[in-house]
Amino acid sequence: MAKDGAAGRAARVSVWLVDRPRRSGRGGGQPSGLDRERITEVTVRLLDAEGLAGFSMRRLAAELNVTAMSVYWYVDTKDDLLELALDAVHGELRLPAPEADTADWHEQLRALAHEYRALLVRHPWLSPLVGTYLNIGPNSLAFSRAVQRVIRRTGLPAHGISGAISAVFRFVYGYGTVEGHFLARGADFGMTPDDCFRHSVETVTGAPETLERDFVFALDLLIAGIEAMTARG
Repeated sequence: MAKDGAAGRAARVSVWLVDRPRRSGRGGGQPSGLDRERITEVTVRLLDAEGLAGFSMRRLAAELNVTAMSVYWYVDTKDDLLELALDAVHGELRLPAPEADTADWHEQLRALAHEYRALLVRHPWLSPLVGTYLNIGPNSLAFSRAVQRVIRRTGLPAHGISGAISAVFRFVYGYGTVEGHFLARGADFGMTPDDCFRHSVETVTGAPETLERDFVFALDLLIAGIEAMTARG
């Protein structure tokens, strides 16, 4: 029995778990000059410029100067492209080398948090996709493994590792997402993100604040919490 569109989408798990080999190169009628890497690169550029709402397969094909059907030689659905783009931008993250496991975990954790925050701000379309797809591409997994290596060195018990990761990086996710919104909103009025944030906070509290100072302070609170829980054993 043929599945309807909704059921077919529900059955799709991840572009990284597809059984058949990737389509790549030329052969069997595929258009020349294209591959998944090129298509993904242009997808990211369009998402940065126009956001999720403005992105479509037709718009992508026009940017590539090919027909929409040409793109389908390399990906099956728009979801595939978004998942590939999600992983591609995770490749921008600067990660500590595995052999750097003797370095101070506090500084490595701070560095990873700042990297992730900056990624979310650079690509405001990213945050809605993080909870939509499995996010198990090679770049995303490299980031996840780097985070786990650092958190394991904090001295927390094994059962506390995932909770610590959630506390830090869900905070970063939320902060970076909101900051990205400030950036987009402020740009509409010719304001910097800090100007927009400061204006909002001063309106409510009468006190000047900055995004960077608040982020650093909140992150230090979380790191102090990890230290306290480690001391409690």
